[in-house]
Amino acid sequence: MSNIEPYLIFCSTKRFAFYVIPLFLILSCEGRNNEVPKKKANYNETLIKVNKYLVGQDVDNIRKYIKRRDWEMKTTETGLWYMIYEKGSGKSASPNKAAIILYKVYLLDGTLCYTSEKLGPKKFTLGKGGVERGLEEGILLLHVGDKARFILPPHLAQGLTGDGNKIPPRSIILYEVELIQIAD
Repeated sequence: MSNIEPYLIFCSTKRFAFYVIPLFLILSCEGRNNEVPKKKANYNETLIKVNKYLVGQDVDNIRKYIKRRDWEMKTTETGLWYMIYEKGSGKSASPNKAAIILYKVYLLDGTLCYTSEKLGPKKFTLGKGGVERGLEEGILLLHVGDKARFILPPHLAQGLTGDGNKIPPRSIILYEVELIQIAD
């Protein structure tokens, strides 16, 4: 073997690496691009099916709960269940107004989670977040002095994670509320 042969082998290896490896990478990536959307589509379809199933289970549990108590509740398009059982005569709630409520929050098994008797009245601005979506939606149905019950499915309450304290993940919660003030 002469002194030049190792150099030729090295050079041909470099050329191989320079031309063949990028070509291999390009071809292998092309095949993956066709599979990813299919996997993502299947994943999304599965998530949608699971979500529909869970929402159906939540609705069944809420209906059974309401039936056991012989309550007459209405539902909104978002899935909030509500019942105004005592009418007030004050101002109606509206977006961008501050609402002050007295409340009790229960799990459907009867566990009392939070109450204004211990924590004080809850004050929040309607339309600005900071409270459960379902609570805000329910308060917008009320007038000062109204007393109501709201049943919030998980997607309108604490969601998949719960509140990390007293409300477990994916919990349906019941609010007993009295709207005591609407202010600017």
